[in-house]
Amino acid sequence: MRILVMSDSHGNKNAMLTAVERESPDLVLHLGDHDRDCSAIEWKYPEIPVRTVKGNCDRTSAGLDTDEFLLGDKRFFMTHGNLHSVKLGLKSLISYAESRDIDVLLFGHTHRPYNEVANDIAIINPGSIGMGIKTYAVLELRNGVMTCEILKL
Repeated sequence: MRILVMSDSHGNKNAMLTAVERESPDLVLHLGDHDRDCSAIEWKYPEIPVRTVKGNCDRTSAGLDTDEFLLGDKRFFMTHGNLHSVKLGLKSLISYAESRDIDVLLFGHTHRPYNEVANDIAIINPGSIGMGIKTYAVLELRNGVMTCEILKL
């Protein structure tokens, strides 16, 4: 399974669509700040499932603050990160992930890409697809093994 992870689109739907066209994902995950931008993907690529969480700039969104789900044998947790104060560090977020047996921890908010493994948890921030140096993450899930690559648009 090929998973495209984006965050902080801030209205830049064209960048998001370009990433989808480049990567041909099986699933798109958006980590907030203009979660409504995903409507462009849903309209142009209705066959690709999209999951979103809202960010601090999505105050009028009816979306979820967080999302936790299974893909294969991997437990994923998505959050924008503002509710866990990720700009001050990841300790709170990692502690939460450990308490929930999370395998893949996805967050945004900082606009800075991050890809590390700590305590058997893949911790990934795709950066911002909409501002500055536009980045996103591609996760490959094959035979129970996950890889992650952070790419520039």
